[in-house]
Amino acid sequence: MKNLNLFILPVVVFLTITTVINGGITSEYVRQAQPSVEMPLETFPSPPGYNVPEQVHLTQGDHDGRAMIVSWVTPLNLAGSNVVTYWMVVNSSTSTNSSDVKMAKKKAHGSTSSYRFYDYTSGYLHHANIKGLEYNTTYIYEVGSDQSVRQFNFTTPPAVGPDVPYTFGIIGDLGQTYASNETLYHYSNPKGQAVLFAGDLSYADDHPNHDQRKWDTFGKFLEPCAAYQPFIYAAGNHEIDFAPEIGEPHPFKPYMHRYPNAYKASGSISPLWYSVRRGPAHIIVLSSYSAYGKYTPQYLWLQQELKNVNREETPWLIVMVHSPWYNSNNYHFMEGESMRIMFESWFVNSKVDLVLSGHVHAYERSERVSNIKYNITNGLSTPVKDPNAPIYITIGDGGNIEGIANSFTDPQPSYSAYREASFGHAVLEIHNRTHALYTWHRNQDNEPVAADSFIVRNRYNLLDDERI
Repeated sequence: MKNLNLFILPVVVFLTITTVINGGITSEYVRQAQPSVEMPLETFPSPPGYNVPEQVHLTQGDHDGRAMIVSWVTPLNLAGSNVVTYWMVVNSSTSTNSSDVKMAKKKAHGSTSSYRFYDYTSGYLHHANIKGLEYNTTYIYEVGSDQSVRQFNFTTPPAVGPDVPYTFGIIGDLGQTYASNETLYHYSNPKGQAVLFAGDLSYADDHPNHDQRKWDTFGKFLEPCAAYQPFIYAAGNHEIDFAPEIGEPHPFKPYMHRYPNAYKASGSISPLWYSVRRGPAHIIVLSSYSAYGKYTPQYLWLQQELKNVNREETPWLIVMVHSPWYNSNNYHFMEGESMRIMFESWFVNSKVDLVLSGHVHAYERSERVSNIKYNITNGLSTPVKDPNAPIYITIGDGGNIEGIANSFTDPQPSYSAYREASFGHAVLEIHNRTHALYTWHRNQDNEPVAADSFIVRNRYNLLDDERI
């Protein structure tokens, strides 16, 4: 993976003291709370040359990891602009057949579209799904034609199975500030094999008329990482881009043009909720901003999807949903409550391991708790420790323009295990069917500092409490 060659914002005053209160630990690490400084448009020039592809990024192109969607943008829609050429990398030192070393190049043709948004017209957006890939194999791929070819690579996951090790990066609410750059730089040196992105990408909607150029610069910013490993996205509120006042009444328009996924492979009717299986993990992505009440498409899909999960093949069950269900920050407090009430009992009954969210621009990890005994007459409405329940992680701390959410409730509630108003990212290292190592890294003095780390014990195979 290539290093990011952008700017790094120095981190300010910090303390290393932690204070234990009602629920758990509230870190007293102090970070500047004003809005983060966004990198200007000119930070991200287009690559030199004629009709050169840019904003290259990957996502999984099927349900089980043998396909990859390659996406890129060109200024013009010329012949060959929508073609990706790819071939398998074979180690010549271990090959017994010299003909195996020079693998045949293959081509995949992508779809091409563009869109208008207010006074903006996009470049040509190309999406090619490379299918029938071998597991656990590195491929080189090229996009562009004639003199404008650019080359990248990716590695497919191991075959779906309970004991194959796999490492995920976890990022949310990234944006494109100097703090965002620090987060992505820290993650990209290198750690994970794929990224679970908990929503809120470009923050274009924070600019006048939802400045769509910010979608372009975000794509360029993300490319040094996202062109080499797949990102699995949940849509956040900053992807909605609903602006009828400027003639844009269609929600998620830029996001869905730019960031496709293989939602149909999991039986979904919408790219806003879907699932993939990758190595030992079954990952379910939900939409906080699509209807989820009883009988709605998302409700019916999730009801069936949880039945489809095979924990013998994929023991790790992870859910991503942008708005957190357990949040002790005054920012966005209880915004996810109605969805929690609708689905939490399903998650407990299914023994979901982790729920990843963004939205709140801070970091927080919950205990394993549930609040599923409540009805309107019994008064039982307090979260209680529950070994069948997920750990809820809020990781909306990527570094976006809106800055840190530094207003935690006091005292810390019992469901909250660790919380800190800092920017950062996390890494989940799945070792086998029973254990994984989770680490959250704060951005501190230009270094990623492991501030919260624990062994996750799989809920399907081990029901005893983690020692955190």
